[in-house]
Parts: sequence; C-alpha cells; structure tokens
Amino acid sequence: MKLTFGEKVIEYNKQLDFTGELPEGFYVLNPYTNNPETWVVMQQFYRKYYHDHQIRKLLIGINPSRNGAGVTGVPFTDTKRLESVCGIPMSSAHTHEISSVFMYEMIEAFGGATSFYSQFYINSPFPLAIVKKSAKGNWVNTNYYDDKQLFYCLKEFMVQTLKAHINMGIDTTEAFVLGKKNARYIHQLNQEEKLFKKLTVLEHPRYIQQYKSKEKQLYIDSYLQTLLS
Repeated sequence: MKLTFGEKVIEYNKQLDFTGELPEGFYVLNPYTNNPETWVVMQQFYRKYYHDHQIRKLLIGINPSRNGAGVTGVPFTDTKRLESVCGIPMSSAHTHEISSVFMYEMIEAFGGATSFYSQFYINSPFPLAIVKKSAKGNWVNTNYYDDKQLFYCLKEFMVQTLKAHINMGIDTTEAFVLGKKNARYIHQLNQEEKLFKKLTVLEHPRYIQQYKSKEKQLYIDSYLQTLLS
C-alpha cells in the first residue's frame, strides 16, 4: 500500500540522525531520542493532518528551536499550540515559542489548521535543533548559518534533507522561504541543486513577533496574499 504523506514524514523522522562532524562548541539535539513522548505526539499530528496523498507546497524554516519543534517534533509548534489548536496534549513538557504564536495566528486567518496543512508542509533544511555553548557556559539556540564552518559541515545533510522533503509529495514549482538571511543560503543551495523553480521569501515569524508585533496583522495579510496567490 502506498504510504500517505504523513506516514512518509513519520518514516523519515524515524531514521533522522546527524552523525557528521560539528565545529567545536556546537551540539545537535534530536527531539525523538531525547523524549519518548515527542515521538508519540509527532505521529499523532501527522496522522491527523497529513493522512492523504495530496501534493503540498513547502515552507522552509531555518532549524528548530529547543522550545518549538525541538520539543514537539512539529515545526513552528510549541506545546501550547499543539494542544489548544491541534488537540494533541503533551504532558512531559510545556513550552511557549514566539514563532509558534505568529504561525498559528496566521493559520487561523488562513482558515484553520486542517485547511492550512492540507495545502502546506513546513520543515527545515536542517530539521534538528542546534545549540552552542555561550561564553558563560550555557547552551543557547543557534541557526545553521550563524557560523560559516557550521554551515559547511551541515550543507550536504541539508541538501539531502530538502530532497527527502520533496520526495514526500512536494510541489516544486514554488517554495516559500522563511527569513531573508535563510533565503540567501537556500537560494545558494537551490542554484546548485535545482530543487525548486521559484523561491518566494517571507519574513520569519520570530522576527515579526520580536520586532514588528505592532504590525503583525500586516504580515499575516502578506503571508495570506503570498501563499494564496
């Protein structure tokens, strides 16, 4: 029997592992091995919203934060939104992630989670959380592009990840890249690998929530106009 879109995602996440070298001071967190409940709720999510064979368009993030997909296994979804919007409670962790706040307000304006996820799939070229040891000795979130050597170490894995996302059932005529700096790197990968015919850039939800919250409705409107055009 042909796997549904959701089962393809689950199978991909089951084998997801990064074993490559990293620059000193960086570490990769795999939510599926760190918390058994993450594996459970992630499967519930994809079986709820992706139990079909529909082709979807891809929204390309950066890499998960420890408080979003780094806990729930679902991109741009903290435990609050996972329960309140998606109806999937998580008892072992309770997280609030500001990118998730914007994303789910946009999803609500789009017509709700069922409608949105039937047309779009969100993931990242590096789908595991990355942390870096700070000068104070704390582990802090970092992005794949924050260090040139880090990007070099992750680049091949990122290309293979994007190809794996496409093979799940992605429309390659256009993909949407979240974040302008992210877009520079995704454009570079796309030029080399010819993955998508067109890349359209949207402001990253974290940037909007953190710096443009008073104009949030304008950004929601912009997202909807872009995604529905």
